[in-house]
Amino acid sequence: MPSPKVLIIDYGVGNLLSVKRGFEYCGADVEISSDPESIFKAPHVVLPGVGAFANAMEALKDRALIEVIQTIAKRGTPLMAICLGMQMLMDESEEFGLTAGLGLISGRVVPIPALTKEGAIHKIPHIGWNELRPPSSDTNWNDTVLENTNVGDSVYFVHSFMANPVNPSHRIADCIYGGHSIAAVIGHDNIFGCQFHPEKSGDIGLNLLKRFLRF
Repeated sequence: MPSPKVLIIDYGVGNLLSVKRGFEYCGADVEISSDPESIFKAPHVVLPGVGAFANAMEALKDRALIEVIQTIAKRGTPLMAICLGMQMLMDESEEFGLTAGLGLISGRVVPIPALTKEGAIHKIPHIGWNELRPPSSDTNWNDTVLENTNVGDSVYFVHSFMANPVNPSHRIADCIYGGHSIAAVIGHDNIFGCQFHPEKSGDIGLNLLKRFLRF
């Protein structure tokens, strides 16, 4: 059986090599590219990202990749967005002013609240391991990128802002930080996002990458 193929978008923002190694560990044939034609042809596409939202969107714009990503997503190519990449799936972000995103999953990126639900100051950014939880009692992880993941499994986060999808059904998993529910995994049809770093989250993160390659 041939190895599944995945393309990681290189737009100058993101930890490309660690993501590449994660997918290679899962048996994938990985290409890193910013070439639009290569992205159009890829059977699976990954949008990584670290840093500031506006800078990342500007980097995509400079490389004429915004419409490329929107096109492949809307035509059904499986797309996985990681960390800042997940936030970029939203309509807009409040980070350093209002900046338009890719508009692939309706919602807005907002700051993680500076205070816990009890009113205490807590650490921002949210850094470290946190548990995955279903957003609602009727959430089912079967046939999602979290299939074979258990409630309470921990993954590794580093972020100061969080995505708020408009449609609750687009939230696949949350984590709780300071009593606040934060979207940890989102999805809609062929589009997926994880706020944590799967390539740094041990077997739980690798399972998510393997599941993505099956879409």
